[in-house]
Amino acid sequence: MSPLREVTTSSFESEVLQAERPVLVEFTAEWCAPCKQLKPVLEELARDWAGAVDVVEFDVDKDPQMAVRYRVLGVPTMILFVNGEAKARLTGFKPKKAIVKKFGPHLG
Repeated sequence: MSPLREVTTSSFESEVLQAERPVLVEFTAEWCAPCKQLKPVLEELARDWAGAVDVVEFDVDKDPQMAVRYRVLGVPTMILFVNGEAKARLTGFKPKKAIVKKFGPHLG
């Protein structure tokens, strides 16, 4: 089973914006090939960061307004939320090393 949990519009506030620890949200879509490539990388990060960072998915096709709200122009887009605030983002497939380099400084 994937360690990535799917958040929805109704759970986004509680699971992302009000979370006690940082949350990395991957804005994704089922038809997205780069998203499928990224999934194992994010699953590995979820295991590496267990207890420190939550890694979740949000399907933009289920609520395009959420994508508009966070200016997601392409998928996959990863946004790191810390204390309910978007701190950093990456768009497109990236290797694990690049993801850690981008988001690591925001993780305390």
